[in-house]
Amino acid sequence: MSDETMAIELPDFGDLPVDRFLDRELSWLAFNQRVLELAEDESLYLLERVNFLSIFASNLDEFFMVRVAGLKRRMAAGISVPSASGLAPEVVLEQISAEAHRLQERHAKLFHDQIEPALRSKGINFEHWNDLSDNEQTELRDYFQNQIFPVLTPLAVDPAHPFPYISGLSLNMAVMLGSPDGKQQFARLKVPPLLPRFVRIQGSATSTSPRFIPLEEVIGQFLHHLFPGMEVLQHHTFRVTRNEDLEVDEDESENLLESLEKELLRRRFGPPVRLEVANDINPTVLELLVRELDIEETDVYRLPAPLDLTGLFEVSAIKRSELHFPPHPVVTNRYLTHAEDEKADIFKVLREREVLVHHPYERFSNSTQAFLEQAAADPNVLAIKQTLYRTSGDSPIVDALIDAAEAGKQVLALVEIKARFDEQNNITWARKLEQAGVHVVYGIVGLKTHCKLSLVIRQEGSKLRRYCHIGTGNYNPKTARFYEDYGLLTAREAVGEDLTRLFNQLSGYAPDASFKSLLVSPNGVRDGLIARIDAEIENAQAGKTSGIKVKVNSLVDEKIIDALYRASMAGVPVDVFVRGMCSLRPGVPGLSETIRVRSVLGRYLEHSRAFAFVNAGDPRYYIGSADMMHRNLDRRVEALVNLVQPDHMQEIEGLFELAMSDSAQSWHLASNGVWTRHKIDENGKPLVEVQDELMRRISAKRSR
Repeated sequence: MSDETMAIELPDFGDLPVDRFLDRELSWLAFNQRVLELAEDESLYLLERVNFLSIFASNLDEFFMVRVAGLKRRMAAGISVPSASGLAPEVVLEQISAEAHRLQERHAKLFHDQIEPALRSKGINFEHWNDLSDNEQTELRDYFQNQIFPVLTPLAVDPAHPFPYISGLSLNMAVMLGSPDGKQQFARLKVPPLLPRFVRIQGSATSTSPRFIPLEEVIGQFLHHLFPGMEVLQHHTFRVTRNEDLEVDEDESENLLESLEKELLRRRFGPPVRLEVANDINPTVLELLVRELDIEETDVYRLPAPLDLTGLFEVSAIKRSELHFPPHPVVTNRYLTHAEDEKADIFKVLREREVLVHHPYERFSNSTQAFLEQAAADPNVLAIKQTLYRTSGDSPIVDALIDAAEAGKQVLALVEIKARFDEQNNITWARKLEQAGVHVVYGIVGLKTHCKLSLVIRQEGSKLRRYCHIGTGNYNPKTARFYEDYGLLTAREAVGEDLTRLFNQLSGYAPDASFKSLLVSPNGVRDGLIARIDAEIENAQAGKTSGIKVKVNSLVDEKIIDALYRASMAGVPVDVFVRGMCSLRPGVPGLSETIRVRSVLGRYLEHSRAFAFVNAGDPRYYIGSADMMHRNLDRRVEALVNLVQPDHMQEIEGLFELAMSDSAQSWHLASNGVWTRHKIDENGKPLVEVQDELMRRISAKRSR
């Protein structure tokens, strides 16, 4: 057994307090509030604030579709077991409702009171129909007739027409009509989701100072075309969020691909969990919607129009450089640079040293992507094995695997077709890969394969050499431009052996595989990290140097948190750098006095996972795919790899020192669960922006 997994006997610390965990759902809402605070920050570039408004709305949609839906499903099934925070699902839902109402109202008010006027001052306008000239109204009438009217489908509600199905996240119009005999009728109209959410008014279609009008407002002007012979009395917008989490019983499924495709169809009909309505909606219309959708009054969100501000993403993309973050000078990793074309022979480099790349500061295309493209084109490469969790629609990674298979190489692709909200995309890629001759597998029954791994086997003389990539992020060149992630490129023999065992476990039968350089979940990641935490406790009690640093997206696993509490009780300094949820309470006397928790949000999505242990002066560092959540540690295949090169360890250490420094901008978590933003020092000067400083450091290192 390696030292990463050896067990250490610990002294009895006594019972830990029962209220030691913050609620994970409320912690997630606190994370989305931090996103909203960025949108509220008047010192940020205006179109970046618009982007954060859109991100907030999109985040909240997913939260309701998955987390709120899950709580409601538990209650409906009679599973009202309290969470680790001690709160029953009913209480959590009540608190979620109160906080989500507050945040959505704050979000809408920010758009109307601050962002929209600020955009107008920069020549970017959101108009109403009556603000338009006769010529502009005529242009939009033509647009309606040619582009909108043909795809509209009005659905009446009467004894012969039951209330129609309302698809999740669709924007809809509730229309009240008057018939010639004086009766009132109700009809539902779906706003076409494939048309622009905000229509550019003619004359500004290619302008950097565009004018927009909500799509539903254009439709509203011409409703009489849809209901000839009827009088349009009133119309209102509404939007439904449904339970869209997947439930596939793999043990009962002979063909996972087909079962998942059926489940994707079923997901469209999940029960509603939220109803958003324009705040001027007619009470009678609202009553009808609530009754027909069978939704509780507490799940109704009355907001000022326009609804669905996720559509602001398109507005945030307007090409106005003075309203965006100044571009960072993305560089190629200095060890992967060739003087002529900036593309080195990666295999030659890796025979000499390992390379740690840091995206998006360093180019994905000239590192991870180039590694696989060179492997596909190299006649000495015999085989490529690859995991795919999420990738882009026009993926050069998938293209490289197809090229390799067509060149006669053995290619294995482990496609995780259960990647949430990317299922259909991954099904498409799985079929395309199979058609090209790639061996496609879907992992281990009951587990999602979330690890980010590539293994290349190359013939070199009379020997085979294994080249590896282990990352913290997906093989997606598009998200690699704004997701912060690490990737290790290596020809280390022990890592190659471990990846061989792991791929054999994923594609065949190898349940008892053991690993030397990797921590692999289920079981191995939690056990391995707790063993390292326990070693820090033992060192602290023996008077040796100790310390723990953790960077993750989420920290909610109770066993990991309890291990960190016990480390703090033993006097071990613990730093936690977390982007999203955190159920740990820092700074509690007698429990977590030595623990600090920070969060950094900015132009890039902090996504990497890293772990550091002082280990009495012989430090251990890991990077990998695993967050500290039950799903990652118990229900997913995850992998962490240990770093061995001193410069790589120093780079991770420098990241922690910067992010946890009181001189850097960040949010600090208090023991009561409240996050406070630290942006300026006591003299009123801005603190260091972490991501800008990282780019400066990496650029300076590249130019040496």
